[in-house]
Amino acid sequence: MNPTSPIKTVCARDCYDACSLVFHVDEHCNITSAHGDTEHPLTKGMVCPRSARDQDRLLSNRIDSPFIKMASGFKKISWDRSLDLISRKLAHVIAKQRAHRILFLNYAGNTGLIANAFPKRLWNALGATQTDGALCSKSGHLGISMHYGDSYGANPLEMPSMKLLVFWGFNAAVSAPHIWRLALTAQKEGRAKIVVIDPIETNTAKKADLWVRTKPETDVALAYGLLNRLIASGYADAAFLEKWTTGVDNLKAEAVKWSPEAVQQLTGVSPDTLQLLSKLYAGNKPSMTLIGYGLQHCSNGADQVRAVAMIPSVLGIHRGFFYGNGSTYLIDRSLINGKSLTAKKPKIIHQVAVADHIKQGDFSVVYVSCMNPAMTLPNQSAFQEGLARNDLFLIVHETHWTETAKLADIVLPAPTFLEKEDIVIPDSHNCVQFSRQVTQPVTDSRHEIKVMTGIARRLELQEPWLYEDALTAITSAMPDAFENGDMQDLMSGRRLRLACKPRDHYPTPSGKIEFYAGAALASGHSPMPTQKEWVAKTEQFTFMTSSVSNHTHTQFQEIYGSIPAVVHINPQDAAKAGIGGGEDVLLKNHLGSLRMRAVISEALPEGVVWSPKEAADLDGVSQNSMTSSRPQAIGNGPRFNTTRVTLRKI
Repeated sequence: MNPTSPIKTVCARDCYDACSLVFHVDEHCNITSAHGDTEHPLTKGMVCPRSARDQDRLLSNRIDSPFIKMASGFKKISWDRSLDLISRKLAHVIAKQRAHRILFLNYAGNTGLIANAFPKRLWNALGATQTDGALCSKSGHLGISMHYGDSYGANPLEMPSMKLLVFWGFNAAVSAPHIWRLALTAQKEGRAKIVVIDPIETNTAKKADLWVRTKPETDVALAYGLLNRLIASGYADAAFLEKWTTGVDNLKAEAVKWSPEAVQQLTGVSPDTLQLLSKLYAGNKPSMTLIGYGLQHCSNGADQVRAVAMIPSVLGIHRGFFYGNGSTYLIDRSLINGKSLTAKKPKIIHQVAVADHIKQGDFSVVYVSCMNPAMTLPNQSAFQEGLARNDLFLIVHETHWTETAKLADIVLPAPTFLEKEDIVIPDSHNCVQFSRQVTQPVTDSRHEIKVMTGIARRLELQEPWLYEDALTAITSAMPDAFENGDMQDLMSGRRLRLACKPRDHYPTPSGKIEFYAGAALASGHSPMPTQKEWVAKTEQFTFMTSSVSNHTHTQFQEIYGSIPAVVHINPQDAAKAGIGGGEDVLLKNHLGSLRMRAVISEALPEGVVWSPKEAADLDGVSQNSMTSSRPQAIGNGPRFNTTRVTLRKI
């Protein structure tokens, strides 16, 4: 690190934008200032509220050494002792109970290939149980793949050339602020119109040329109704459909069931609005439909996403949707994480259902990395009950004192992304650069790889690939990954473009877009999206959650304070329940209850209440104590926004 030169790195948090950041340090390698990279095509000098305070978070609430939990509380121990204890525990479980009794619980708290993907080699070598990683977006990816063969789509960097940008269930102003800025610039310059489809009047909806409010979980019906209008009005691209698709007749037969009147009855969207939406799609080509992860956080989430993803194809646009582009890149992740290097086949459990497994005692050791499951997993009451079992040993490798770290038997300090090098692969755009270490570690932390190899040596594991240099392994996994350079260029500081699969490549059985998906039928699912029917009890509300600007999941509470323990309520619903703004209310269902403070808001439709994602209530109870651990049928994703609750004033 040269204190006279700016240091460029990449934010490794779980975010669409993967921003390039520029830091300045003094002669002692202390950070003096930070700003967004003005040369990056998406970042363009802007930082979000989280990146703006990274240097403050570096010094706040950190785990400064290894700790062991004693009867009197946590006690500091040495790294050698902590790794010795962990290794002996793992060895005992493997010898007496087999490796499937060990659960490696990991997600996207850091998304780097070096910090997150490569250290998984240890757990693949052991054959430890892992999860399917379906807590966030997997159901939607699988839904799209049923029809397209893969789920990658449009690159948000192409937004300036679009004439219509549709944000469907996607509050980009909060969740993807740099992508949202591109959209606003195109709108301001008169190049694009913005449509937002969302039950809630979000910050994104407030800036739209057209906001379409639909009832929660009715997006399949709206998509079919829109497709019906496009086809009936002659807006469908017949030549494209003939050449690139199969199942058109099936699609037409399903769409025609959804007349404007039927759509209005279920979704609340009027025939005039539906017609306007169809004309905007037809008259403003090219378009991009950006689908939010929140759209699939419900019982029929995969169906909603795959229904919306069909719309661009009917208009003759190859993969004219954006949902997430991780699968478009030519990177062998199974080589990086070691999955393809071992004959062992670890048991895979549903991430959404982890709480049930923990409660029923399926594991003797749980090792947590890059995740705060004590707040983020559904059915928290079951999860917390399981963690309290005497026969469960919890190890957490973490940068900060999270709720999960406070419950651990052994806590290991990890470096933040500012304290180590990495390679972060974006989930949206295809610009990549090497993430430089900005500052020396401020705690007695150890890199994930050093912990991995320390445990491996103590267990006397002989696989040579456990001790391979990470960059050597990653280079081997990315021989054709770049459009305009190689790994040596990346390491030298050049920003490169990742090579992407062709947009007109459809790895389905027919080699085309399949509106009637045989792959879905073969796996026991409907070959076409299905609109689920549900009838809420009159006293029930749909409890929805989504991100807020100052926090990434549960991160940054040490900087911006706790995620607000509030619930937003429609004025009519509040009046019926006799609830005023600022009063305490009780949300309750069969899984648990929350005490929260009421905010009266016209942004909410009747029958819906909303809270910031992953908040704790006024008593510190996790919001996810009321969410179900039953996975979706397609992709095993979560049902966060299908949570039904009763509401009353306390």
